Amino acid sequence: MTNWRWWICSLLFIATTVNYLDRQVLSLTYKEFIAPEFHWTDADYGTITSLFSIFYAIACLFAGKFVDWMGTKKGYLIAIGVWSLGAVMHAGCGVATTWFVDGVDSVSALRAVEAGSNIALSISTVSVYLFLLCRGILALGESGNFPAAIKTTAEYFPKKDRAFATSIFNAGASVGALAAPLLIPPLAKNLGWEWAFIIIGGLGFLWMFLWQFMYDKPEKSKHVNEAELEYIHQDDVAALPEEGNAPSVANKKADAPSGVSTSAGVSTSSGASPSEEKSIPFFRCFGFKQTWSFIVGKFLTDGVWWFFLFWAPAYFQDQFNAPASSPLGQGLIFTLYAIVTVISLFGGYLPKLFVEKKGMHPYNGRMLAMLIFAFFPLVALAAQPLGAYSPWWPAVLIGIAGAGHQAWSANIFSTVGDMFPKSTIASITGIGAMAGGIGSMIIQKVAGNLFTYAEAQGAAFHFMGFEGKPAGYFIMFCFCGLAYLTGWIIMKALVPKYKPVEV
Repeated sequence: MTNWRWWICSLLFIATTVNYLDRQVLSLTYKEFIAPEFHWTDADYGTITSLFSIFYAIACLFAGKFVDWMGTKKGYLIAIGVWSLGAVMHAGCGVATTWFVDGVDSVSALRAVEAGSNIALSISTVSVYLFLLCRGILALGESGNFPAAIKTTAEYFPKKDRAFATSIFNAGASVGALAAPLLIPPLAKNLGWEWAFIIIGGLGFLWMFLWQFMYDKPEKSKHVNEAELEYIHQDDVAALPEEGNAPSVANKKADAPSGVSTSAGVSTSSGASPSEEKSIPFFRCFGFKQTWSFIVGKFLTDGVWWFFLFWAPAYFQDQFNAPASSPLGQGLIFTLYAIVTVISLFGGYLPKLFVEKKGMHPYNGRMLAMLIFAFFPLVALAAQPLGAYSPWWPAVLIGIAGAGHQAWSANIFSTVGDMFPKSTIASITGIGAMAGGIGSMIIQKVAGNLFTYAEAQGAAFHFMGFEGKPAGYFIMFCFCGLAYLTGWIIMKALVPKYKPVEV
């Protein structure tokens, strides 16, 4: 058997890594480089990250359908091309700000403006809008990543392997976040924050060449032999009422006329291929409890990961005076995401273990794994109290919470493939990603305003023994810790047992 499916999975991993590198450039340059230049507050940053989330959410609503319509190959190419363009465009925000603010004729003059003055307010306002434009383009392109990647895993992997494949490519999120503190702050410090956006954003254009030449549907790929195709489509074969009367996947591939797709690889007794599944109309998708189960799970939990992603560098600088470019700051962020990367790889393996060793149904194995991983984020409740002793405690505990999210995420994505036909997987994934984006928008906006308010109030703001901004962080950590168990309970209530959607 060939193993081309794992090469395709590696491309998904690289794309997701680049995806999260592009998201991290702003968070790792915000506090130390961008905020002083544009006179931003945490509320300004919270506005940018929250609106990025809602841009992403709205785009996700249509991204899945777009990928289903364009096809995986073209859809993914367009998505990563758009987000790479948006990432690179951030570098021009400084120059563009000088065009719209009177009295500032150079980028270097932006930082020299007196803080709190009217001109500083103009600079912050204009620059926020310019960054929002770039973040909007970035969000539009990035919204296509997960629908296209999940659709690809459904094309290249049987159900029992999808969570494991998803956990591998989804680990790109933590690997991207892991590489970010080692790459981005040094680039910003030595070349300027603009070059960090240009260099990291340009990686996506390189990926497009790899995807163009390596990807094709398994039935058409010259790298996939008959044995691997049989393995990929084992679920379709098992679903046939009379397997012995149906031609094999290998024969189907060999005998298919030129230009005719055989994406399911087998035919039924009526001559119809499972690849010819009816697609569920977009708005009808909202009529299924399975859709709402996915929506709830994403809405409550995606914002937690994005909160850690966007605010961890600022947290370490605020709480422990450890800027992202300092050795301590780099070490803390690297440690956090190293823990996420290592632990999260087991996220997809655990349900595979339940299925192969315990004989569980794939969906039931996934839900049990998700329950186990829902307990991981609870350790975030101790991050702030233990931070009084050492900054390494929050780094480790947030890393464990983040690993729980990544493992949860790998499995919740795969529940879509368990219950929906392949023709609708990208659409449902897009709907769930939209819900996650809305949840993240709320969390980012609340966090930014909360931190600005708590800092201004100082000792007058209390929460469970903490004052000022530390109290604000503790409030956010409490929500992050409890979100997953809450999400799992609601999901289980909506879909108590495995029930595939019938078209």
